Amino acid sequence: MALPSLNAILQNGIPTVVCARPWAEDLLRAYPIEGFIPMSGAWKTDRKRVAEHRHQHGHDHALGLLLPDSLSSALVFRLAGLQCAGYRDDGRSLLLKWPFSKPVPKPHAVESWFMLTRSALSKWHHPLSSEKPGPTLGLSLTCEHKAAAQTLLTNAGLEPGGFILIAPTATGRHKGQVKVWPGFDSLTRILQEKGFNVVMCPPPNEKEEALRNAPTARCLSAQGLGAFATLTRMSALVICNDSGVSHLAAAAGAQQITLFGVTDAKHTGPWSPSAVCLGKMGQWPDTDIVLEHALQFLNRQSPSTQPS
Repeated sequence: MALPSLNAILQNGIPTVVCARPWAEDLLRAYPIEGFIPMSGAWKTDRKRVAEHRHQHGHDHALGLLLPDSLSSALVFRLAGLQCAGYRDDGRSLLLKWPFSKPVPKPHAVESWFMLTRSALSKWHHPLSSEKPGPTLGLSLTCEHKAAAQTLLTNAGLEPGGFILIAPTATGRHKGQVKVWPGFDSLTRILQEKGFNVVMCPPPNEKEEALRNAPTARCLSAQGLGAFATLTRMSALVICNDSGVSHLAAAAGAQQITLFGVTDAKHTGPWSPSAVCLGKMGQWPDTDIVLEHALQFLNRQSPSTQPS
């Protein structure tokens, strides 16, 4: 969801180093960034990594843009010697050189981060002509990402557009509630009875849960995020929870159905015109409703999508 912000910075010709969790490095391989610093979540370790990178690469006058709202992110950058822009939150205003108030009413996260980026760039004399992010995230992928996804399909005997990709897991909880739609098993079996190929491609740490939640779905070998994002684009349809998969599918421009029951689609739903959001906070969608929308997607597509 931070891609519009990253693109805005890069299009201004500003040399950029991305600090993020290690999994993001593969996803950003197609972007002309100057460096990537993997963040561990431990503030002492992260402060050291940022400070060392600055001194090694001569970034003594670099500025920081903090998209996360956390106190720890502001502390890491401040102690690493960076002057930063970010939203006032979590008692961190004193750590920011350019603190901004959050927009009211609360917008979607993509819009919120883009507004912050726009405000920071204006302060830094790099004003943006666009006031809002575009309708799509437009994730760029490398030839290697595409080749890896194609090899995976070839080895599995699948064709692009000839399978439905489900993601029946979601890490963490939201206010103590499980974020996984309970109908993946029944939906998978119904789609299989209708002749559709239903596959999943969970990361190793989620494979066991995925097999519990959809035991009859075909489980493909785990991929890096770039190849997985390509796989979502090559599928006939992605069906997932409000999770990282939903945002990856949106970034890749995949056809998708995202299922909600404990979170709010208004603020965290997929940023994509190719996405349908079903359910709402406090009420998961029925299997029949999800099946109806899935069949509508599939019936609009090419013959390769149709059941064998």
